[in-house]
Amino acid sequence: MGVYEYEAMAKSGKSVRGIIDADTAAAARRKLREQALYPTRLEETNAKSGGQSTEVRGGGMGRISQRDISMMTRQMAVLLQAGMPLVEAMGALLEQTSSPRLKKTIYEVRDRVNEGVSLADSLAAHKRVFSELYINMVRAGEASGALEGVLVRLADILERQVRMKHKIASMLAYPILMALVGVGIVTFMMGFIVPKIIQIFEKEQRELPTVTTIMINTCNFVRDWWYLLVLAIVGGFAAWRFWVSRPEGRRRWDAIKLKLPVLGPLYIKMISARFSRTLGTMLQSGLIMMTALDVVKSVVQNKVVEAAMDDVKSGVRRGRDLTVPLRETGLFPPMLLHMVELGQRSGELENMLIRVADTYDEDIELTMNGIVSLLEPLLIIIMGVLVGFLVFSILLPIFDMSSGV
Repeated sequence: MGVYEYEAMAKSGKSVRGIIDADTAAAARRKLREQALYPTRLEETNAKSGGQSTEVRGGGMGRISQRDISMMTRQMAVLLQAGMPLVEAMGALLEQTSSPRLKKTIYEVRDRVNEGVSLADSLAAHKRVFSELYINMVRAGEASGALEGVLVRLADILERQVRMKHKIASMLAYPILMALVGVGIVTFMMGFIVPKIIQIFEKEQRELPTVTTIMINTCNFVRDWWYLLVLAIVGGFAAWRFWVSRPEGRRRWDAIKLKLPVLGPLYIKMISARFSRTLGTMLQSGLIMMTALDVVKSVVQNKVVEAAMDDVKSGVRRGRDLTVPLRETGLFPPMLLHMVELGQRSGELENMLIRVADTYDEDIELTMNGIVSLLEPLLIIIMGVLVGFLVFSILLPIFDMSSGV
């Protein structure tokens, strides 16, 4: 069965676009007409080419958010737990999915499963959509016969990540808004108010205070050379992006992030939480330690930690306890090391890792709240100092002229 991307006219005259599955292009047109849609363009999009994904980037298909994937995973788990066969469950998902790109991906995965390919291998053809963690956990679930439980765990992980991102975004929204307002106020004063007052000072031909001279020169520089400032900012950002895109630059940047004051410890906690939850969930799903460590390496998203994970894997492969090579990296916090050691002694390593991840997630949220609560007054102080400097620079020569009169 093929997957077709279409553009069509509805009875109301409105142009619509989407995807539909059918055996042939003629059958696809017939199905569209049955839905009172009259196709103006129809193109098959699921041609297989060496097992590579045929995902569409752009072209009006939109993007697939992590929230979409988490909802799809939860719905699939519920359908499978209700006893629905996998192919039928994926067909039901198509009716509940609103994202055109995700719907197209589900079409292609369902067709491959229907042809006898495993679900994990079908998902692996769409690595831009499904992570290594997702694919390997599904593979473990299929091998153990507990796919429904694995999907529930995956949904829990994805939903937790979505909630964490939303919390961070909501916490940073107010400080960012304040910073934008502050920049806007200072820009307005320097661009419109200060130049008019400068004209008054120039007509008086008086010697101006040093503070006022600095303010005038700054305004003149920004007015005359603003495009250089913009180019410097854009060029600096582009240079940084180029630097971190190179392996050595990315490794150094990741090392810098680990050593930043205040933010460095927070970043290490985030990595530790991601490491603990991923490894614990993988072990709960039935993966062996070496395979789980391979997946963990792909999700830590830090080159320094990834290199350290190679040493950890080598140590575990030689028969050493997990705690020993983790401690030798010098990267992981003591609490994580103690909990891993306790988990290995008690035979409950998976549960201990999940407990550590929950603890770090709570600690991260509290730390973020503390940082944001400090950012708000700091931004107010900075904005007050800048506005106060401008006002003082303007009022000082006015007071001098008043005293002269």
